[in-house]
Amino acid sequence: MSGIVVWGGGTPRAMRVYWALEELGLGYEHHLIASRSGETQTAQFTALNPRQKIPVLQDDELLLTESGAIVTYLAETYGEAMGLIPPPGSAARAHYFEWCFFVMTELDAHTLYVIRRHEGLAQLYGESKVAAQAAREYYHKYALVAADILNDARPYILGHTFTAADILLTTTLDWGRAARIEIPTPFEAYLERVHARPAHARASALCYSVRPDGSRVST
Repeated sequence: MSGIVVWGGGTPRAMRVYWALEELGLGYEHHLIASRSGETQTAQFTALNPRQKIPVLQDDELLLTESGAIVTYLAETYGEAMGLIPPPGSAARAHYFEWCFFVMTELDAHTLYVIRRHEGLAQLYGESKVAAQAAREYYHKYALVAADILNDARPYILGHTFTAADILLTTTLDWGRAARIEIPTPFEAYLERVHARPAHARASALCYSVRPDGSRVST
């Protein structure tokens, strides 16, 4: 199989990949397999990703998993000229990775996925209202840290240029809203700004045309 192919749909993590591709204007093939439909447990998909997780990206011979890694790969390979990632060796590049790791650990894995595990997936991981509430409080605390950065009137998290770090941040903020977490006020204008990007609209229409359970969204 040649060219760019994406597997996954219906989740914020898959949305990141489609959004990056749409920002870059790249052609790609997509397979909207869902995370909780059984499609990730098939032998065919397990051969692509033994962890049985979405999203997965194939770019010719390269096979890549983990949404943060995929978005950064796309930015480095195809988006440096348009500023989707700062130049190598620059301070901005170091801050890019700082924000990516912050978003993927403090806001995604340590909080949002804890809520997902103990509420939406309680039948698998066990229900825990205490863990979910603690995760919400933790998320809000560290979202305030990120919001303080935007208080200096910068339009995007690294300054005046939209980068792949904004893709990661925005999808976790949208996920937080969906999890009924109060989002700090400075993010209201920020989200309005990034949601207005045509690439975001195209990616969202595609990614969320399927739900996590594999059912299709009627239009």
